[in-house]
Amino acid sequence: MNRRSFLATVSAAALIPTLGQSATIAYTPGAVNQALDAGTPVVLDYFAPWCGTCQAQRRVISRLFDENPAYKEKITYIEVDWDTYKRDDITTSFKVPRRSTLIAIGPDRKEIARIVAGTAYEDIKALFDAALATATA
Repeated sequence: MNRRSFLATVSAAALIPTLGQSATIAYTPGAVNQALDAGTPVVLDYFAPWCGTCQAQRRVISRLFDENPAYKEKITYIEVDWDTYKRDDITTSFKVPRRSTLIAIGPDRKEIARIVAGTAYEDIKALFDAALATATA
C-alpha cells in the first residue's frame, strides 16, 4: 500500500464515529463508501469556493439544516471540492458535468436525485427529503 492510499484510508476510517451524527464532511477517498456501508444516505455537494451558484445552494442547505435536524442526523453531507476532484473517480463515476451539482445517493448505492446548478429552496428540499426517506431509523 502506498502512502497516499494509506493516508486516504486512515482519513476515511476517522469519519466512522461521526457518521451517526452527520454534518458537513469534506470529501476524502473512501468517505462515501464508509457512509453507505453504515447504511446512511449521502448527499454529495460538488462545489467551488468561488462559485456563486454553489454559495446560493449552500445558503439553502444551511437553512434546511436549521429547519430540520433530521437532515444532519440521518444524512451524510459530503462536500466535494470541484477544483481538487473534478477529474477524480468520485466525479467521473457519477458523470458530474459541473460544479454546483448536488447528488443524493441511497444506502443501496443508487442515485436518488440530482440537481445541476439549481438553487430553488423547494428543489433542494425535495432532494434532501428523498435522501431522508431512505435513511434507516
